[in-house]
Amino acid sequence: MSKSKTESYTSVWDAIADTPEQAANLRARAELMQQIAAIIAENGWTQAEAAAQCGVTQPRMNDLVRGRVSHFSLDALVNIATAIGRRVHVELLEAA
Repeated sequence: MSKSKTESYTSVWDAIADTPEQAANLRARAELMQQIAAIIAENGWTQAEAAAQCGVTQPRMNDLVRGRVSHFSLDALVNIATAIGRRVHVELLEAA
């Protein structure tokens, strides 16, 4: 009977990323996507309305609201946030 080693991760991003840098990038994109999706919901926009507001296609907006992080770069998300009248603020915190 073999025993398997169980690994523990700080977050899901740490578990799926190959490096701490990749995990940090995934985490930042996911947080930004969640905030954009919340603004879309608060405004009651359909995906088509949000897409038109942001200058992207409706299928692209669908990827955003469904949380498909791998489909977006930080640059693209900053552009989308700006298109809906938001300014993105970056803050550096010490690693835990």
